[in-house]
Amino acid sequence: MANKVLNWGLLSTARINNALITPLRASKRNQLLAVASRSQANADAYAKEKKISRAHGSYEALLADPEIDVIYNSLPNHLHAEWTIKAIEAGKHVLCEKPLTLNVEQVDAVQAAARKHGRIVMEAFMYRHHPQTLKVQEIVKSGSLGTLKLIRGSFSFVLSREEDIRLLDPAMGGGSIWDIGCYPISYARKVVGENPLEVLGQQVTGPTGIDETFVGQMRFANDTLMQFDSSFAIPFHAFMEIVGSEGTLNIPAPFKPNENEKIFITRNDKTETIKIKGQELYIGEVENMADAILLGQEPRISLDDSRGNVMTITSLLESARTGKLVSCC
Repeated sequence: MANKVLNWGLLSTARINNALITPLRASKRNQLLAVASRSQANADAYAKEKKISRAHGSYEALLADPEIDVIYNSLPNHLHAEWTIKAIEAGKHVLCEKPLTLNVEQVDAVQAAARKHGRIVMEAFMYRHHPQTLKVQEIVKSGSLGTLKLIRGSFSFVLSREEDIRLLDPAMGGGSIWDIGCYPISYARKVVGENPLEVLGQQVTGPTGIDETFVGQMRFANDTLMQFDSSFAIPFHAFMEIVGSEGTLNIPAPFKPNENEKIFITRNDKTETIKIKGQELYIGEVENMADAILLGQEPRISLDDSRGNVMTITSLLESARTGKLVSCC
């Protein structure tokens, strides 16, 4: 299968599709073949605008297309589990936008379907494939920062479109923690290499009940602590900081790094700048899917990894609701 070109289909006409179209068209092992919408007219209009050769007037029709190998699931959060499982059962591999699901039971159902049908499913955390993130992991694993003590992270921006689904309903996966708080949570879990033992969360809710601003803390084994915040009410703010017994690593653009970025290590009041030659932000997840499907390599983001992130988020939300420390994972 190494020489096969994978045909992709877009499950919906969501705005986030734009991020995938460019790398799919740049890849030698992947190509964008089709898009689906809830009506033929919408699918036709989108396909014409984006120059996509096939337009399906229902999600079911896309899954029934025998020439589609991979589905990009960009539906709203509460539909991720349902349609990812339907795609797997139709014989498709799936790249699913984050969050993969909204509870652990749904992750388990996705994992069971993937195993039964022998399909690759990966959550679309694009930053995890970027050379900057891989360099950060290398630095931490080298031990040059010493023993991990504290990780801090933040991701916020002002979301003011009242009709935006992310502001509407907590039960549909609305709220800042599912949309952007998941990034620093995922980042810290990957850096530490394990799930937290316990979490504590606080939130400020908006008019519809979603968390407008969320602040959380996680404790890992060996007393490594992580603090993060996410918000739809604070101007853009994003960073990660990893503090060890021997030094501090600062990542100014951790989640959406440009093609060339800098990270900084401070030891004994001296700061070293590390320049990283990057790549297009979303190309990594597209190529990693091809590696997994065509070459049999393990996806960089496993379903067990996604399960840990979902468990952590749901535990944090439980803590915010109850006002109590919650054991998790």
